[in-house]
Amino acid sequence: MKADLRETGLSVDEVIANVKRPGAGGIAVFIGVVRDENEGRIVSRIEYSAYGSMVKREMTKIVEELEAEMDGVRLCVIHRTGSLVVGDAAVVCAASAPHRGEAFRACHEFIDRIKARVPIWKREWGPHGAAWIGWEDARCAPGHVHGAPAQVDVHGAVKSG
Repeated sequence: MKADLRETGLSVDEVIANVKRPGAGGIAVFIGVVRDENEGRIVSRIEYSAYGSMVKREMTKIVEELEAEMDGVRLCVIHRTGSLVVGDAAVVCAASAPHRGEAFRACHEFIDRIKARVPIWKREWGPHGAAWIGWEDARCAPGHVHGAPAQVDVHGAVKSG
């Protein structure tokens, strides 16, 4: 397995096992966890949703790109979907390489590419209600007649105004 999407808890050991090999002198692991604050807002939980087959395909493509670009690198990643609370692991990425530098760079580059290219949607919940993060409705984009990003209430409905 190179990339997977799950609704259950993530295993760091499983991800490491998929990249560990005799020629790898370094294994780097990145664990993205739900934190209790974002941009000054309290966060109690996050909901991740995704178009599963597309996410797996794109994450696998990124893994294969990086393995081709970085000699001797092997990558594996698992991302969560569903409702996660503060402290839960949202993504686990491991990279092995002959040397530590390549392993660190591969993990870092993978996470940057996944954030830029993979359709995983994040909705934060807290005392302020719910808010979609990193997504803007094109109908509400700056320059559009309405001119402001959409605000979402606790039930997911777009607030007017």
